Amino acid sequence: MKITRLCAATAIACAFLLNGCSLPVQPDHYAQQTPKLDIQRYFNGTLDVHGMFQNRAGTVEKRFTVLMRCSWNGDVGTLDEEFVYSDGARQRRVWTLRKVSEGRYIGTAPDVVGEAKVEVSGNAMRLQYVLALPVGDKVYNVDFDDWMYLIDDRVMLNRAQMSKFNLGLGSLTVVFNRRDAQGAR
Repeated sequence: MKITRLCAATAIACAFLLNGCSLPVQPDHYAQQTPKLDIQRYFNGTLDVHGMFQNRAGTVEKRFTVLMRCSWNGDVGTLDEEFVYSDGARQRRVWTLRKVSEGRYIGTAPDVVGEAKVEVSGNAMRLQYVLALPVGDKVYNVDFDDWMYLIDDRVMLNRAQMSKFNLGLGSLTVVFNRRDAQGAR
């Protein structure tokens, strides 16, 4: 009986170890998911965004809203974001997205270090970048791994993990609401 329990415990431990070593999900995992995300269509016009930052313990540290005005000129998009934080602070970030191939874009913004890598497949988009994040009188380069999922024509959910030196710092949860053609929410 003890040998059977030991074998079962060993099998369970091995399963957890193997699961922990599995490869991370890639955007093509969502290739068959619908509705299909066309970022040149979705990020075109005005979007109302609501979000929150949680520290690594799960405590909500900051809440924010964003007014996004988006437009495209061929394969180059501009995403102009105006942030208002729960403490009254304001911030603006203007992204430029450039299509480099089917489902792949490069993103830049003044506070992004280098270029952001953008991959779109099915209903999902992954955005990976390093943000120069001011904290007090210092600036830290923080890694962001954003996953966005199109729910329907108007709503997209975003979950972002923030890390430094591969150590989790916290996460962002964001809801995008695309206004209709007449600007209604």
